[in-house]
Amino acid sequence: MQSVFSILEIIMFEQMKVFVAVVDAGGLAAAARLLGISAASVTRAVTGLEAHLGVRLLHRSARHLRLTDVGERFLCDARRILDEWREAEAVARNAHVEPQGALMVTAPLTFGRLHVAPVLQEFLAVYPKVQAHLVLADRVMPLVDEGFDVALRIATLSDSSLTAVRVGAVRTVVVASPNYLAARGEPLTPLDLPQHRAIGLIHLGGGPRHWFFASSGADALPQLSFWVNTADVAIDAALAGRGLARLLSYQVHAHVEAGRLKRVLRAHEPPPIPVQLVYPAGRKASAKVRAFVDFAARRLRTHPALGEG
Repeated sequence: MQSVFSILEIIMFEQMKVFVAVVDAGGLAAAARLLGISAASVTRAVTGLEAHLGVRLLHRSARHLRLTDVGERFLCDARRILDEWREAEAVARNAHVEPQGALMVTAPLTFGRLHVAPVLQEFLAVYPKVQAHLVLADRVMPLVDEGFDVALRIATLSDSSLTAVRVGAVRTVVVASPNYLAARGEPLTPLDLPQHRAIGLIHLGGGPRHWFFASSGADALPQLSFWVNTADVAIDAALAGRGLARLLSYQVHAHVEAGRLKRVLRAHEPPPIPVQLVYPAGRKASAKVRAFVDFAARRLRTHPALGEG
């Protein structure tokens, strides 16, 4: 029974390689040419894989081929398995393990645009055999379930299933334009906030929320007359003199340094929040993950916007 099971595993592994080739090549015939086998063999491999899994991985028609939802998820796992196999094979042969394959990265929207995307592009220039996928979203993306290799998190982590590499820290800050402060005055304590106009950021759950500060009992709610759901729009409104805005320090760092915005209530700011690169623990990280985390950590740690710790 053991030998039969091993043979089935080998067959499925080969079918999985064909499936990935079909997706990468964009079609069955193109994958057949890429692999040097017949189109019929490619079709049998994909059909056999779907039969073994009991699900449909691809929607196929005469002209089009696209992944099903299950196929999308399976593709991420298949790429990871194939990458790990290639790396293990190289290690066994005492070969230099060069980072290669698909690298799935996720980060918050604004941080990703400002900091992760530029670093990732530099990384790809150094490691051309890596193909990067960057997904930016202002929500916590589950790494394993969504097939991500690395995530950037701005939070204190309690998930012991992740390995974390700290790259800096940021603070929650209150800013306003010099013109607004000249017209309305600068708040000196959080108790002054009800006399000020402010821009509210809509988070999951919505609704007005108090602005919390480090000082005990120094929480207040300003006059939130303009609500937005992205930091970029809140920053634009603050620059236009619409009122105070409460954001993360990295989001407004360039504007504060240039004098376009001013930080207020600095003595009352909450403690710094760690910025970390995380990846799944419990198994040896692949060469591409180790290389990217090391590469990104070196660059991010030198950025002044992340030096709030």
